[in-house]
Amino acid sequence: MAAPVYIEELEQHVGVEVTLRGWLYARRSSGKLLFLQVRDGTGIVQCVLFRPDAPEGLFARAKHLAQETSLRVTGVVRPHQRREGEFEIQIRDLDVVAEPTAEYPISPKEHGTDFLMDHRHLWLRSKRQHAILRVRAELVRAIRHYFDDHGFLLVDAPIFTPNACEGTSTLFETDFHGEPAYLTQSGQLYAEAAAAAVGKAYCFGPTFRAEKSKTRRHLAEFWMVEPEVAYLDLAGDADLAEDFLVSIISRVLERRAAELEILERDTSALERVQKPFPRIRYAEAIAILQKHGNDSRHGDDFGGDEETLISAEFDRPVIVTHYPMSLKPFYFKRDPSEPGLALNMDVLAPEGYGEVIGGGQREDDLARLEASLEAHKLPKEQFEQ
Repeated sequence: MAAPVYIEELEQHVGVEVTLRGWLYARRSSGKLLFLQVRDGTGIVQCVLFRPDAPEGLFARAKHLAQETSLRVTGVVRPHQRREGEFEIQIRDLDVVAEPTAEYPISPKEHGTDFLMDHRHLWLRSKRQHAILRVRAELVRAIRHYFDDHGFLLVDAPIFTPNACEGTSTLFETDFHGEPAYLTQSGQLYAEAAAAAVGKAYCFGPTFRAEKSKTRRHLAEFWMVEPEVAYLDLAGDADLAEDFLVSIISRVLERRAAELEILERDTSALERVQKPFPRIRYAEAIAILQKHGNDSRHGDDFGGDEETLISAEFDRPVIVTHYPMSLKPFYFKRDPSEPGLALNMDVLAPEGYGEVIGGGQREDDLARLEASLEAHKLPKEQFEQ
């Protein structure tokens, strides 16, 4: 048997006989030619079998292989006859490792999302899901590289916590050896403690919100990255958010262009994510909404519709600062010149995606922090440890 290789490595083996180990993604025939689409997790490649060149019985056997048959294909790597930069395999031999015991449930026809989610473990084998996973993995790498390369130290926060960080109404409660514990809403409080020790820290992992909603803005479980920096003010926080987004988006555009094409993603909006981002205050955002006929008033929070209207005014993400303190968690610092406003900022993405980053300057006055805890009816003792 020829040396086994992965599909993503075929460019290095043109003219050489290799063996692929994978699964049958699709097949079609045209007279004396049989075309097998084979996937191995790194890609999908066309494997061509010519009946006159095939060993006895191989063509007939291959012609009836079921979708997702496990197989080994041996053949010579050739440039694709019609697609520049792609390759195909001229089959010399084919070994069936295992055939499905039942018909594969996800066929080329259109399926509803509910059906596909019920078969999620199989749906992952599709081109689109592959592309989504690879883009997500690239984002994870880009996020880690950005903070690692900018002097931040990774600190993993616990998933079980004794208290709320974002309010008590969205906590998942569980029993922890006879005591109540909660799935974390945020690793922020731990990252803050770490920043006081190491200067610049970040945590990156799963977080949970017990919100009964099926919109893309409300997820019961999602991954969140949270940097914390000692001595950083609101302007520095906005600069950090801006630089971070520009960096990770440019990396994904550079390294995952093929996957974005599979996803039919118009990248023009992503390409416009460049410095500087426009920066406006909450009051200016309210004015934008009212200009468009929205009845928002000072003191109202922004929902998805409002964030979409605001971001539509700009060709890239916009940073909105100085929200009313009544809308924000207890730990934000008040603006000394306008105590009713928080030194906070939200980054709103275009195309209706809304808030993608929220942050701001932390309160550093102990008396005010304790008063804020009391105002939010949060038990002081749980935050003293």
